[in-house]
Order: sequence, then structure tokens, then C-alpha cells
Amino acid sequence: MNIPGILATFTERRNGVSERPFAGCNLGLHVGDDPVRVIANRERVAGRIGIPLDRWVAGEQVHGATVTVVTEEMAGRGARDMESLLPATDALITDVPGVALTTYAADCVPVLLADPHRRAVGAAHAGWKGTVAKIVARTVESLHTTYGCDPSDVHAVIGPSIGPCCYEVDERVADQVRAAFAERADRLLTPNENGRWQLDLWQANVEALLEAGVPAAHIEREDRCTACGVEALYSYRKEGQTGRHAGIVALLQEKGGA
Repeated sequence: MNIPGILATFTERRNGVSERPFAGCNLGLHVGDDPVRVIANRERVAGRIGIPLDRWVAGEQVHGATVTVVTEEMAGRGARDMESLLPATDALITDVPGVALTTYAADCVPVLLADPHRRAVGAAHAGWKGTVAKIVARTVESLHTTYGCDPSDVHAVIGPSIGPCCYEVDERVADQVRAAFAERADRLLTPNENGRWQLDLWQANVEALLEAGVPAAHIEREDRCTACGVEALYSYRKEGQTGRHAGIVALLQEKGGA
């Protein structure tokens, strides 16, 4: 997503201070890493993107479909500790300049959204449960109801996550995908030789965004599989205990940068 006045980026695991099994730039406070190292990594990223860590906001990701509206008073929530996380929320939206919405993942899909006309942004964390619940569509709807964003003006980028090459699911999950996406589920599920299914979370979130009214031309996919790319990204399925990379989106300050 390359839109003037909007920061949208995904971090990698390279160039951090965490040690194995979190080696690199682990940004997750909840995975068992030394919090001092995690904060040091976050400070590095904050310096790189030009938004102070105390202006970051994070939610308590519970694989749900709750969208929280972030106000100026919430700046810094979840940035340095887990106690201040916005409770039970997997998606955030704001129209406050200079506040960075963050989402953390190591296989789940980070999705960043922005409306350059209404000047509002959003970040969603979509594992298979959030994908089936169409959390990205709910985020678009919340941008509309809260800030008046027209879905046709919304841009979205789908970040690194486990790809259809590596994401095997059982019939229980496949049934929920079919229930959520009906006839479109055939595009998302491919039978494999194990009698299970390869699930395309990337395309599933594209389908949910299209359903919400986001134009196809406004949807970007990075198509970077975390399980295939553990030298640069974290993958829980591939590695077990590991760190988290982040998706970060923010409105830049209209004067003086972020």
C-alpha cells in the first residue's frame, strides 16, 4: 500500500536482539521471550518507522471478530506491557494521526486497511477463525459506521501468513469455511493426499473484502508464506515456540511527519 500520508508496513524477524527460539526482531510480548528484548525490538522498529512506541496500540488477540475504535486517549495501550492491551479485540480502527495500530502474527493473516479520503485506518488479525468470521469485512463496516468511509475508497493489503502451500486443515475447519463462503469455498479449499484440505487464507480474506465492497483493484496480497520463509518470518506451525512479526498502520501527521 503506497498512499501519501499513510504508513502501512509489515516487519520481519531480521535485525533484532531476541535469542533462540525467538531469534531476531520478535515483537510479541506473549510468547515467553524476555520482555526487555521485546521492548528493545519494538523501539528499533519505532525508530525506523518514525512513530514513538508510546504511540502504538495493540489489542488482546483472541481469534474473535471484535473491532475496537482507538481514540487519542488509548495511545500506548499494549505497547510496553500486556496488562494495558485493549481487551478481547482482533481489529482496530482510528482516525487519530500519529497513532500506530499494530497486529501480531506468526502464521495468522495481518490485514491493513486505509481510506485516504476520510483519513482513517484499520488493522485486523485473521487466523482461520477470524477469517471465517470475516473480521476484515467487519473492520470495513466499522470504518463506514464510525467514520463514514465508503468501502469503495478503502484500500487493503494482506500481509505475510501461512500460505495455501503449507496450511493443512481438517474437515471441521473446512466445513466452517464452506458455511462462511458458500459456493466460493471451492476457490479456497484444495483436497490433499492426506484426506485433508489446503486452505487459502489469502484468497479467503480477499473474498471477504470484496463482499464488504472493497474494489479488487484496491486489494494487495504479499503472498509470502511464513512457513516457507522462516529465515525472514516467524511461523508457529513450522517452528513451534517462536516470535511474532507485526503489521503496522498509521495516519501520518499532516505537518511535521509522524
